[in-house]
Amino acid sequence: MKFTQDKKITLLQIIFVTSMILANIVGIKIINIASLSVSMGIWLVPVAFLITDMLTEVKGRQFVANLIWATSIALIFSFIFIQISVWVSPAERFTNNEAFVSIFKTSSRMFIASVIAFAISQFHDIWAFGFWKKKTKGKYLWLRNNLSTIVSQFIDTTIFIFLAFYKVAPQFDFAFMWHLILPYYVMKIILALIDTPFVYLGIKWLRKNNEPDLSTRH
Repeated sequence: MKFTQDKKITLLQIIFVTSMILANIVGIKIINIASLSVSMGIWLVPVAFLITDMLTEVKGRQFVANLIWATSIALIFSFIFIQISVWVSPAERFTNNEAFVSIFKTSSRMFIASVIAFAISQFHDIWAFGFWKKKTKGKYLWLRNNLSTIVSQFIDTTIFIFLAFYKVAPQFDFAFMWHLILPYYVMKIILALIDTPFVYLGIKWLRKNNEPDLSTRH
């Protein structure tokens, strides 16, 4: 079976949607990286930006915009169904309901913050990637990838932290928000820089077998 460009793109779309749903599920687990405490979901965010940059380069901005909208709908559907699952009374033989509720009872405020941050940052990313592509006349992929992703990651982190945690407790004031944002953002920048070679490899993989470049379709 020939692994055509269409099949490769479908695979990337599946990974993108799955990564975003997983980021909201496993994101409740906090891990330590050196002295920094971060969400487990931090490892999935660079995957999303990597995929959107690859697809924007090959398929164009409108194609990826449709994917972002579809993913936002998938996130909302997942959240609603999970909350229904938490609310429904368990069967008597299901003895782990307390653990289930503890894990999956997500704050609505955090979820709304996550979806808004995701949508705004991703739309900015594909816009910025296209903007820099025009400015560089399609050259300097490494620069376009990093400029768009680094700014978009800042937007994502800032919007999420403020919407999710601002004033949830007296100490969570404006200044304290930046103590949460900056270390998290630095970690995201490092991951964004690391993914640069994978952007080149991914685009080369998508265009293998001389598939046409559809990136002019916006």
